[in-house]
Amino acid sequence: MHAQAGPPDFGPHVHVLNPATPGLQQRILDIYEAQQPNHFGPRRDAILLMPGRYENLRIPVGFFTQVLGLGAQPDDVDVVGDLRSTALLDNDNATVNFWRGAENFAITPTLGIGDNTMQWAVSQAIPFRRMHVRGNMRLNQKNGWASGGWFADVRVDGRVDSATQQQWISRNSEWGRWTGSNWNMVFVGVPQAPAGEFPAPGERFTRVDRTPVVREKPYLFVDKDGGYAVRVPALRHDSAGISWAGGAVAPGRTLPISRFFIARPGDTAAKINAQLAAGKHLLLTPGEYLLTQPLLLNRPGTVVLGIGLPTLRSDNGQALVKTADADGLTVAGLFLDAGRRDSGVLMEVGRPGGGRRHRADPIALHDVFFRIGGAAAGRVGTALRIHAHDTLVDHTWIWRADHGEGVGWTSNPAAHGLVVDGEDVTVYGLFVEHFQQEQVLWRGNGGRVYFYQSEIPYDPPTQAEWTSATGRGFASYKVADSVTSHEAWGLGVYSVFLKPGVVLDRAIEVPEKPGVRLHHMITVCLVDKGSIEHVANDAGDAAHCQGGSNTATLNEFP
Repeated sequence: MHAQAGPPDFGPHVHVLNPATPGLQQRILDIYEAQQPNHFGPRRDAILLMPGRYENLRIPVGFFTQVLGLGAQPDDVDVVGDLRSTALLDNDNATVNFWRGAENFAITPTLGIGDNTMQWAVSQAIPFRRMHVRGNMRLNQKNGWASGGWFADVRVDGRVDSATQQQWISRNSEWGRWTGSNWNMVFVGVPQAPAGEFPAPGERFTRVDRTPVVREKPYLFVDKDGGYAVRVPALRHDSAGISWAGGAVAPGRTLPISRFFIARPGDTAAKINAQLAAGKHLLLTPGEYLLTQPLLLNRPGTVVLGIGLPTLRSDNGQALVKTADADGLTVAGLFLDAGRRDSGVLMEVGRPGGGRRHRADPIALHDVFFRIGGAAAGRVGTALRIHAHDTLVDHTWIWRADHGEGVGWTSNPAAHGLVVDGEDVTVYGLFVEHFQQEQVLWRGNGGRVYFYQSEIPYDPPTQAEWTSATGRGFASYKVADSVTSHEAWGLGVYSVFLKPGVVLDRAIEVPEKPGVRLHHMITVCLVDKGSIEHVANDAGDAAHCQGGSNTATLNEFP
């Protein structure tokens, strides 16, 4: 199937560039100058690189910027020069380097930091997918901290140095060599995963040889005739390594751009929903969308793809996205921001009580990010709730803001990041932070989680105001007592308590049943206050900020 020829109208913040674009380098630098300090601002940008060879091109990537190659294969867009994420804070600190990404092109870092190495100093919500690095990568800046991160379908010809990275998940990726480990490094479907055994310092690696089930994220490309289309990869089972090895085109379907409604900021939810109801797929271009009703995804197989981190918000108490209990829905590349009125939930997948199975064609979420507070005060009960069975989540960061505007115990209240009611839900790369009760509450059987990163809330005012039915504080990761089967690999829970006299009794709480199994857990108490007393239930040592060790590990539970 050929895509429809002719460039679509993507609007002013999608920059379609080619090697002959006049002033190419300056155009990219102008975007970076605007976006590198744009921690919480409204601007969004997508840089789209047409197939070709780009000589001596530097691509620095700031906030809310996504760089996307438009080739059918990553090597069709060949950048020789530099791709870089630079630490925002002093002392080379990249722990707030959020919300940016690069996908579907090749980079040869001749203009990097030396030794043919590119610097990718990043933390949460940084999609790095379907990339070919013809050299080496370093995942921090000099000796500064970083708190990432995510690889999927990535090949690095040389080495990856994680350096000070606190945690990382790599799925279906390949490289010459990986060096570095700090707290929690997870490798799923990675043939060259490093040797070493958790929990030894310097060897805190969790290896899962094959990815049990996944669908790679859809990507925009141009065909040989210059027509735009979206490729939707097919479901893969028991996979390892990249999907595009040897120039292969992985199984899937191609949707010409004519089958998409291309939304731009200012389009209403009613207008978008009418297009969806008429059978269109949806491509959201960069910017902020103020919605007065949810986007409704009801038709099986519908694809929603955002480029440049399009941001949805509602200030009238309405959810942002709701899906039917339907086969094959795909939602990728969206940023959901809580509004002034509590909508109960920001995104709801499936319907409460829905009983349909989707094993052969599951609903999939890729790079869907959530924020409560930070840009302005916001509130919600639960950010993401999953009812639909067999749902796949492929990288999410669900964040109750700990800094920025509208931040405080009563300014951006939110109980839960993720609640799962569906059965056989699988999540790769689950980052959930700072919610006021359980960060994750799992009530469906058959759940699987590969990598979990969570800071519990910084700001409980007193222990009395942060006490659950099971003890002091709320477990970060809670599996309900009714669950009989659940498994998770590589879980890290960290505390940064700002008030004295506040502790957490248990980082993880699960029912002690034969079908519930956890592998490789770590807790870390940071700053100078409080503690996490146990890792899972009443097992595991305490992580104390004053006296004793500030880190505790548990290899297996039970």
